[in-house]
Amino acid sequence: MSNDRTKVLVIGGGFGGLFCARSLGHADVDVTLLDRAACHVFQPLLYQCATGTLSVGQISRSLREELAEHRNVTTLLGEAVDLDAEARRVIARRPDDTTFTLEYDVLVLAAGMRQSYFGHEEFSKWAPGMKTLDDALSIRRRLYAAFEIAETLPAGPERDGWLTFAIAGGGPTGVELAGQIREMATRALANEFHSIEPEDARVLLFDGGQCVLSGFAPGLSAKAAKILERLGVDLHMGVHVTDVRREGITVTPKGGGSDEEYAARTVLWTAGVEAVPFARRVAEVLGATSDHSGRIAVEADLSVPGHREVIVIGDLVGRDDLPGVAENAMQGGLHAAGCIRHDLAGKPRKDFRYRDLGSAAYISRGHALLEVGPVKLAGFLGWLGWGFIHIAFLTGVQNRISTVATWLSSIARARRTDRTFMLGSPASHEQPYTWSACGPVSTERKQLRT
Repeated sequence: MSNDRTKVLVIGGGFGGLFCARSLGHADVDVTLLDRAACHVFQPLLYQCATGTLSVGQISRSLREELAEHRNVTTLLGEAVDLDAEARRVIARRPDDTTFTLEYDVLVLAAGMRQSYFGHEEFSKWAPGMKTLDDALSIRRRLYAAFEIAETLPAGPERDGWLTFAIAGGGPTGVELAGQIREMATRALANEFHSIEPEDARVLLFDGGQCVLSGFAPGLSAKAAKILERLGVDLHMGVHVTDVRREGITVTPKGGGSDEEYAARTVLWTAGVEAVPFARRVAEVLGATSDHSGRIAVEADLSVPGHREVIVIGDLVGRDDLPGVAENAMQGGLHAAGCIRHDLAGKPRKDFRYRDLGSAAYISRGHALLEVGPVKLAGFLGWLGWGFIHIAFLTGVQNRISTVATWLSSIARARRTDRTFMLGSPASHEQPYTWSACGPVSTERKQLRT
């Protein structure tokens, strides 16, 4: 890299960071893309990985491979942890907990959001979110292990708890998970067990609003609710999940009333998001205003007030009620690259204008919602539209081909080809089910050993 060229540091390899780096691939700048996972993940399909339809490789791709043809782009593995605004340096942490320093002339903050537990971080132990590949694989482990454990138990409350799945949050991710779990139980697993009937599995969906998918048109939201109920999902609206523990959850009605407890050994959390710690640190160091979720107030060109060298894109933008969707991040990444090109050419930057290309949500085989301007589709047509949109944005030609082939196979046969899960090492704190994590050895097992 040349020492006299503009140094662009992009934090985050999601849609925003990737589109920005690719757009600057042949510009007269040196780009460094820092990401804590070193791969681009197609987040809208994480739930398909979690429920065994798609593999990790079908929804992700190495950033090095993705950007290999752009010789002015360097990709690095690390997590941004601190900012020196005066020196224009970012401190990053390696996986082994050592740190290194990256200098920049322009900083593009595309770090995205993480799952929010609204001040109850202890919930995360029993209720994983859905933001990363690790989350998806953890959820896969919990879902399939629940059926396996239930198979070993006699009929009764304990088995029922393992066959009950609770989801907090009625947005797209919560709805997609609920539909997929019921589809797993009624199709893919229906004839594979001897002691249990997977079709008896209960899926409980909890949300504080009055309807699921509140961001969609009321008619589509109502159709989604009917489809979910037809699948066998129990909808509980107007409530908050106020406690999560090993054996279940506590739910509190928003309008007042008695708490309700549900026995559920598998709880999934999709109820909220918040800025990653580095984004909050950037706002603090730069004296920028941020909202309760950590979104940063920016100028019309997406730069931080008083700091034109810092551009915020994607979910972290606290302006104009921009949606936290992939399309917003993509457009933001292209806009940030455009601002940098205009700066190099001595031209004024343009204001960012988001173009809403619609929303989509998958519920189950043959059922999805698609809303694009005046066009509102549900059922099979919505499902086809949803498929074309997601395939179009998958990175890498191989990803598209293999994904299409997998979907066609799952449509023709009730199969989920990527169901493998691992219980992990007893020494790992990230594995919910290990041979040593279940407490003391039971009396029955002691007798067997003696």
